[in-house]
Amino acid sequence: MRKIQVSKEWLQKYQEIKHLLTSSVNYAECFERKEIQGAEIFVLDMGEVTFPSGEILVRDPLVWLRREEKPYLQSVPKETYRIKTLVAKLEEDHYRYVATRVQFTDQVPVIYYEALTGDEDIDTVEKDSYFGFAVDAGLATIVDVETKNAYCDFEESWYKENPDKNIYDDFFAAIFAQNAIENPLYQREGGDWINFKIPNTDLSIPMIQSGFGDGVYPVYFGYDKDNQLCDLVVEYIYLE
Repeated sequence: MRKIQVSKEWLQKYQEIKHLLTSSVNYAECFERKEIQGAEIFVLDMGEVTFPSGEILVRDPLVWLRREEKPYLQSVPKETYRIKTLVAKLEEDHYRYVATRVQFTDQVPVIYYEALTGDEDIDTVEKDSYFGFAVDAGLATIVDVETKNAYCDFEESWYKENPDKNIYDDFFAAIFAQNAIENPLYQREGGDWINFKIPNTDLSIPMIQSGFGDGVYPVYFGYDKDNQLCDLVVEYIYLE
């Protein structure tokens, strides 16, 4: 699914209200810190993610990653990147994922604008509000549209072969558990993340535990002092 071709009226309205869709947090700085709000924090490298078309989106991979889902208006450079997650230690052996980041350049972001697809009702925007994406399976993913389509092909094929089964309970749960054994750092026993290579492709789809679970979470693009794209951040737990 190609990105939405927005109207001139929508773009004009967006320029008027885009300052309301910024984050007060500089996430790049957070990824450099050792402590936030009294909690010790760490950065977990979850491997690579490839964006072959540069058209990307963030969704709940098990519920809302559908073929018709549209990418963000902001394209990104076609490349392979590291995907990293900020982890907070809440108590001994109790960790939660705070934010996930994909960094496109080495430049320093100075402002973060919410990632939009172009079909949002921006007439209703208020300060400190956001649109975000819905999570109903406790997971988030950052994918290129080509990866989305490849995953949808895989999922459809799996359900054809397993019509009475559940793809998480009967397939992914074991992969999450195995990843927790192989990469136990900052994971619970059943596993909190995977970077799943889609069969018969060179593409992988990360699936990451979304903070405290289900909800609506914002996604931001970071820009440097010259208004050039730097990174993308998915925020699971609000950082003051």
